[in-house]
Amino acid sequence: MGDHGERDDVAAFLKFLNALPGPRTHEVPPAEARTMMAAMRDVADAPVGELAVNRIIEIPGPAGPMKAQIFDIMENRGPGPVMVFYHGGGFVIGDLFVYEPYCAEAARQLQLPVISIDYRLAPEHPFPAATDDCEAATRWIAESPPELGFQVTGLITSGDSAGGNLTIVTTMALRDKPAAVPVILQHPIYPVVSDHGDWQSVRDYSEGHLLTKDMMDWFTRQYAADMTDYRGAPLLFDQSGMPPSVVTTASLDPLRDQGLAYVEALKNAGVKVQHVSADGNIHGHINLRKGIPSSQADIDNYMQAVKAMLSEVTA
Repeated sequence: MGDHGERDDVAAFLKFLNALPGPRTHEVPPAEARTMMAAMRDVADAPVGELAVNRIIEIPGPAGPMKAQIFDIMENRGPGPVMVFYHGGGFVIGDLFVYEPYCAEAARQLQLPVISIDYRLAPEHPFPAATDDCEAATRWIAESPPELGFQVTGLITSGDSAGGNLTIVTTMALRDKPAAVPVILQHPIYPVVSDHGDWQSVRDYSEGHLLTKDMMDWFTRQYAADMTDYRGAPLLFDQSGMPPSVVTTASLDPLRDQGLAYVEALKNAGVKVQHVSADGNIHGHINLRKGIPSSQADIDNYMQAVKAMLSEVTA
């Protein structure tokens, strides 16, 4: 373990990351920040690996067609649930390419189709464009359109960071106005659920742990969410009637305490929830399996928890 309770490989990766020359994400224009995140995939993430299906489709969105990517270990599949994945990146960066390795891994481990959504990004498309896209895409998938090639019987919503917010608010929207099939489980990963105000984890990890306070403030300015709206700050709104949930946090993450508060909100609302912590790991680790090899074990733990809860839900 490193000085701050980091695992050895986390400490080594942070040393490498913090020594990199050049500007940081929040110091360049959004287009350049997106390129930087995409470049990190080849340096720090695992290969995509083998799949029977890995293809891009088009989904009708509120502002025109958007892309989505389907991952599946089976060429032909009978009726069953599907995971809909909303990527992270502060609502500003991130895309299908960046999250391809993780989505492929989730498809292999869950043995289910995973569909990653390429929603519109800020600042070109500020709040609530991302939430509108994710809700529309998820409702479309629930209808089992022929483009999917299989019958959807239930939805698993998932995403990390900003995508964790999109997971929760999409699930809330479908709770209040159901889609063609229900959301049977949600899996937000180190989610954003409120403003980045007075959280102890922000004070403890505002610098040097990949996601910094400066980056969070930059994302917040670009996305310009309304924190009085459930889509901006879902933590402040009623969680009763939400599906069984697996919520994951990382102990060295400025967003950790938001995730923990969300777990408590679900418990207080009577929702079945399991919390899985990546102790000694940082924000963003689902995309860092090469840079932080122990992250594979964290992903394995998340997938085990999701599979166990799914087997209860679908029993």
